[in-house]
Amino acid sequence: MKTLRTFAAILVVTAAAIACKSQYELLLSGNDSEAKYEAAFDYFNAGKYQKAAQLFESLSIITNGTSRDDTVQYYRGLSNYRNKDYYTAETNFERFLEQYPRSPFADEAEFLRIDCLYRSTLRYELDQTPTYKAINAIGEYLASHPGSEYKSTCYSMMDELDGRLDRKAFENARLYYRMEDYKAARVALRNVLKDDADNRYREDILYYTAMASYKFASLSVPSKQKDRFLVFYDDYYNFIGEYPESARRKELDALFKRTKEKY
Repeated sequence: MKTLRTFAAILVVTAAAIACKSQYELLLSGNDSEAKYEAAFDYFNAGKYQKAAQLFESLSIITNGTSRDDTVQYYRGLSNYRNKDYYTAETNFERFLEQYPRSPFADEAEFLRIDCLYRSTLRYELDQTPTYKAINAIGEYLASHPGSEYKSTCYSMMDELDGRLDRKAFENARLYYRMEDYKAARVALRNVLKDDADNRYREDILYYTAMASYKFASLSVPSKQKDRFLVFYDDYYNFIGEYPESARRKELDALFKRTKEKY
Protein backbone atom coordinates (compact mmCIF):
# COMPACT_ATOMS: atom_id res chain seq x y z
CA MET A 1 0.00 0.00 0.00
CA LYS A 2 2.83 2.33 0.93
CA THR A 3 4.55 1.57 -2.41
CA LEU A 4 1.38 2.48 -4.33
CA ARG A 5 1.09 5.78 -2.45
CA THR A 6 4.73 6.59 -3.22
CA PHE A 7 4.26 5.77 -6.89
CA ALA A 8 1.12 7.90 -7.04
CA ALA A 9 3.00 10.79 -5.44
CA ILE A 10 5.78 10.49 -8.03
CA LEU A 11 3.20 10.57 -10.83
CA VAL A 12 1.63 13.71 -9.36
CA VAL A 13 5.01 15.46 -9.07
CA THR A 14 5.97 14.44 -12.61
CA ALA A 15 2.66 15.66 -14.01
CA ALA A 16 3.05 18.95 -12.17
CA ALA A 17 6.56 19.39 -13.53
CA ILE A 18 5.35 18.77 -17.08
CA ALA A 19 2.47 21.20 -16.58
CA CYS A 20 4.90 23.84 -15.33
CA LYS A 21 7.03 23.58 -18.46
CA SER A 22 6.38 26.48 -20.78
CA GLN A 23 5.35 26.02 -24.37
CA TYR A 24 8.77 27.35 -25.37
CA GLU A 25 10.61 24.77 -23.24
CA LEU A 26 8.50 21.99 -24.71
CA LEU A 27 9.28 23.20 -28.22
CA LEU A 28 12.98 23.51 -27.48
CA SER A 29 13.25 19.99 -26.08
CA GLY A 30 10.88 18.41 -28.60
CA ASN A 31 11.50 16.91 -32.02
CA ASP A 32 8.65 18.49 -33.97
CA SER A 33 10.75 20.30 -36.58
CA GLU A 34 7.79 22.02 -38.25
CA ALA A 35 6.49 23.47 -34.99
CA LYS A 36 9.99 24.43 -33.93
CA TYR A 37 10.72 26.08 -37.30
CA GLU A 38 7.51 28.11 -37.22
CA ALA A 39 8.00 29.12 -33.60
CA ALA A 40 11.61 30.18 -34.22
CA PHE A 41 10.44 32.69 -36.83
CA ASP A 42 7.56 33.81 -34.62
CA TYR A 43 10.02 34.61 -31.82
CA PHE A 44 12.40 36.27 -34.27
CA ASN A 45 9.66 38.48 -35.76
CA ALA A 46 8.50 39.38 -32.25
CA GLY A 47 12.01 40.59 -31.39
CA LYS A 48 12.66 37.77 -28.92
CA TYR A 49 16.05 37.06 -30.42
CA GLN A 50 17.60 34.99 -27.64
CA LYS A 51 14.77 32.48 -27.74
CA ALA A 52 14.82 32.49 -31.53
CA ALA A 53 18.56 31.83 -31.54
CA GLN A 54 18.15 28.87 -29.18
CA LEU A 55 15.39 27.39 -31.33
CA PHE A 56 17.40 27.84 -34.54
CA GLU A 57 20.40 26.24 -32.84
CA SER A 58 18.26 23.29 -31.80
CA LEU A 59 16.80 23.09 -35.30
CA SER A 60 20.24 23.04 -36.92
CA ILE A 61 20.77 19.53 -35.61
CA ILE A 62 17.55 18.37 -37.28
CA THR A 63 17.89 20.31 -40.55
CA ASN A 64 21.54 19.46 -41.19
CA GLY A 65 21.84 18.29 -44.80
CA THR A 66 18.34 19.44 -45.76
CA SER A 67 17.20 22.29 -48.04
CA ARG A 68 16.26 24.33 -44.98
CA ASP A 69 19.65 24.21 -43.36
CA ASP A 70 21.13 27.38 -44.87
CA THR A 71 18.04 29.35 -43.79
CA VAL A 72 18.24 27.95 -40.26
CA GLN A 73 22.00 28.59 -40.01
CA TYR A 74 21.67 32.14 -41.33
CA TYR A 75 18.84 33.07 -38.97
CA ARG A 76 20.69 31.50 -36.10
CA GLY A 77 23.49 33.99 -36.71
CA LEU A 78 21.08 36.85 -37.37
CA SER A 79 19.21 36.14 -34.12
CA ASN A 80 22.45 36.30 -32.13
CA TYR A 81 23.43 39.46 -34.03
CA ARG A 82 20.11 41.14 -33.21
CA ASN A 83 20.57 39.99 -29.60
CA LYS A 84 23.94 41.82 -29.64
CA ASP A 85 25.89 38.64 -29.01
CA TYR A 86 28.41 39.60 -31.68
CA TYR A 87 31.06 37.04 -30.78
CA THR A 88 28.63 34.13 -31.21
CA ALA A 89 27.03 35.69 -34.29
CA GLU A 90 30.42 36.14 -35.99
CA THR A 91 31.18 32.46 -35.38
CA ASN A 92 27.76 31.52 -36.76
CA PHE A 93 28.20 33.60 -39.92
CA GLU A 94 31.73 32.31 -40.49
CA ARG A 95 30.52 28.72 -40.32
CA PHE A 96 27.52 29.54 -42.52
CA LEU A 97 29.77 31.05 -45.21
CA GLU A 98 32.07 28.03 -45.15
CA GLN A 99 29.12 25.71 -45.68
CA TYR A 100 26.93 27.82 -47.99
CA PRO A 101 29.06 30.30 -49.97
CA ARG A 102 26.46 30.40 -52.77
CA SER A 103 23.40 30.81 -50.55
CA PRO A 104 21.06 33.75 -51.27
CA PHE A 105 21.94 34.90 -47.74
CA ALA A 106 25.72 34.80 -48.33
CA ASP A 107 26.25 38.45 -49.31
CA GLU A 108 24.36 39.73 -46.29
CA ALA A 109 26.11 37.24 -44.02
CA GLU A 110 29.53 38.41 -45.22
CA PHE A 111 28.80 42.00 -44.30
CA LEU A 112 27.19 41.06 -40.98
CA ARG A 113 30.25 39.00 -40.09
CA ILE A 114 32.60 41.95 -40.48
CA ASP A 115 30.09 44.16 -38.67
CA CYS A 116 30.28 41.69 -35.77
CA LEU A 117 34.08 41.97 -35.81
CA TYR A 118 33.82 45.76 -35.87
CA ARG A 119 31.38 45.83 -32.97
CA SER A 120 33.59 43.47 -30.96
CA THR A 121 36.59 45.81 -31.01
CA LEU A 122 37.77 47.49 -27.82
CA ARG A 123 38.45 51.10 -26.87
CA TYR A 124 41.95 52.34 -27.63
CA GLU A 125 43.31 51.81 -24.10
CA LEU A 126 42.79 48.05 -24.37
CA ASP A 127 44.23 45.27 -26.53
CA GLN A 128 43.81 46.13 -30.21
CA THR A 129 44.11 42.58 -31.61
CA PRO A 130 40.35 42.57 -32.42
CA THR A 131 40.81 45.92 -34.20
CA TYR A 132 43.52 44.53 -36.48
CA LYS A 133 41.35 41.48 -37.19
CA ALA A 134 38.38 43.68 -38.10
CA ILE A 135 40.50 45.96 -40.33
CA ASN A 136 41.88 42.95 -42.25
CA ALA A 137 38.40 41.50 -42.68
CA ILE A 138 36.96 44.82 -43.89
CA GLY A 139 39.84 45.24 -46.35
CA GLU A 140 39.28 41.76 -47.76
CA TYR A 141 35.55 42.42 -48.04
CA LEU A 142 36.07 45.70 -49.92
CA ALA A 143 38.56 44.04 -52.26
CA SER A 144 36.14 41.23 -53.12
CA HIS A 145 33.00 43.41 -53.16
CA PRO A 146 34.02 46.72 -54.79
CA GLY A 147 30.41 47.52 -55.71
CA SER A 148 28.85 46.57 -52.37
CA GLU A 149 25.94 48.63 -51.08
CA TYR A 150 27.81 48.63 -47.75
CA LYS A 151 30.94 50.20 -49.25
CA SER A 152 30.56 53.58 -47.54
CA THR A 153 29.74 51.93 -44.21
CA CYS A 154 32.87 49.81 -44.50
CA TYR A 155 35.04 52.84 -45.20
CA SER A 156 33.53 54.59 -42.16
CA MET A 157 34.34 51.54 -40.02
CA MET A 158 37.88 51.44 -41.36
CA ASP A 159 38.39 55.15 -40.70
CA GLU A 160 37.21 54.84 -37.11
CA LEU A 161 39.38 51.80 -36.44
CA ASP A 162 42.44 53.42 -38.02
CA GLY A 163 41.83 56.44 -35.82
CA ARG A 164 41.73 54.21 -32.77
CA LEU A 165 45.11 52.72 -33.65
CA ASP A 166 46.52 56.21 -34.25
CA ARG A 167 45.26 57.29 -30.85
CA LYS A 168 46.75 54.26 -29.12
CA ALA A 169 50.16 54.81 -30.74
CA PHE A 170 50.13 58.48 -29.74
CA GLU A 171 48.97 57.87 -26.17
CA ASN A 172 51.50 55.07 -25.63
CA ALA A 173 54.31 57.42 -26.67
CA ARG A 174 52.93 60.33 -24.66
CA LEU A 175 52.93 58.14 -21.56
CA TYR A 176 56.70 58.65 -21.30
CA TYR A 177 56.10 62.41 -21.33
CA ARG A 178 53.56 62.10 -18.51
CA MET A 179 56.09 60.01 -16.58
CA GLU A 180 58.58 62.88 -17.10
CA ASP A 181 60.99 60.64 -18.97
CA TYR A 182 61.48 63.30 -21.63
CA LYS A 183 64.36 61.66 -23.48
CA ALA A 184 62.37 58.45 -23.96
CA ALA A 185 59.26 60.48 -24.79
CA ARG A 186 60.96 62.24 -27.69
CA VAL A 187 62.26 58.95 -29.09
CA ALA A 188 58.88 57.25 -28.75
CA LEU A 189 56.98 60.16 -30.30
CA ARG A 190 59.35 60.36 -33.27
CA ASN A 191 59.02 56.61 -33.77
CA VAL A 192 55.25 56.97 -34.06
CA LEU A 193 55.67 59.25 -37.07
CA LYS A 194 58.48 57.09 -38.43
CA ASP A 195 56.08 54.15 -38.47
CA ASP A 196 53.09 56.18 -39.68
CA ALA A 197 53.77 59.65 -41.06
CA ASP A 198 50.03 60.17 -41.64
CA ASN A 199 49.03 59.58 -38.02
CA ARG A 200 46.04 61.85 -37.46
CA TYR A 201 47.55 63.09 -34.19
CA ARG A 202 50.59 64.43 -36.03
CA GLU A 203 50.23 67.97 -34.70
CA ASP A 204 50.02 66.71 -31.10
CA ILE A 205 52.98 64.42 -31.67
CA LEU A 206 55.19 67.20 -33.05
CA TYR A 207 54.13 69.50 -30.20
CA TYR A 208 54.99 66.98 -27.50
CA THR A 209 58.23 66.14 -29.29
CA ALA A 210 59.28 69.79 -29.05
CA MET A 211 58.12 70.04 -25.44
CA ALA A 212 59.98 66.86 -24.51
CA SER A 213 63.24 68.11 -26.03
CA TYR A 214 62.80 71.49 -24.30
CA LYS A 215 62.18 69.92 -20.90
CA PHE A 216 64.99 67.41 -21.32
CA ALA A 217 67.41 70.25 -22.11
CA SER A 218 66.10 72.41 -19.26
CA LEU A 219 66.64 69.63 -16.73
CA SER A 220 70.13 68.79 -18.01
CA VAL A 221 73.34 69.84 -16.29
CA PRO A 222 74.43 73.33 -17.47
CA SER A 223 77.36 71.98 -19.49
CA LYS A 224 75.01 69.97 -21.74
CA GLN A 225 72.14 72.41 -22.05
CA LYS A 226 73.36 74.36 -25.06
CA ASP A 227 73.70 71.29 -27.29
CA ARG A 228 70.40 69.88 -26.11
CA PHE A 229 68.56 73.12 -26.76
CA LEU A 230 69.77 72.86 -30.35
CA VAL A 231 67.63 69.72 -30.58
CA PHE A 232 64.69 71.72 -29.26
CA TYR A 233 65.27 74.36 -31.94
CA ASP A 234 65.06 71.67 -34.62
CA ASP A 235 61.82 70.33 -33.13
CA TYR A 236 60.43 73.86 -32.83
CA TYR A 237 61.13 74.63 -36.49
CA ASN A 238 59.59 71.30 -37.52
CA PHE A 239 56.42 72.19 -35.65
CA ILE A 240 55.97 75.76 -36.89
CA GLY A 241 56.94 74.70 -40.40
CA GLU A 242 53.97 72.34 -40.55
CA TYR A 243 51.54 74.15 -38.27
CA PRO A 244 52.29 77.86 -38.44
CA GLU A 245 48.74 78.76 -37.38
CA SER A 246 48.52 76.29 -34.48
CA ALA A 247 47.06 77.51 -31.20
CA ARG A 248 50.10 75.95 -29.53
CA ARG A 249 52.59 78.05 -31.44
CA LYS A 250 52.42 80.94 -28.96
CA GLU A 251 53.66 78.68 -26.14
CA LEU A 252 56.50 77.25 -28.23
CA ASP A 253 57.45 80.72 -29.52
CA ALA A 254 57.86 81.91 -25.94
CA LEU A 255 60.08 78.96 -25.03
CA PHE A 256 62.15 79.44 -28.18
CA LYS A 257 62.63 83.15 -27.47
CA ARG A 258 63.59 82.47 -23.86
CA THR A 259 66.27 79.93 -24.75
CA LYS A 260 67.60 81.96 -27.68
CA GLU A 261 68.21 84.92 -25.34
CA LYS A 262 70.14 82.65 -22.98
CA TYR A 263 72.15 80.68 -25.55
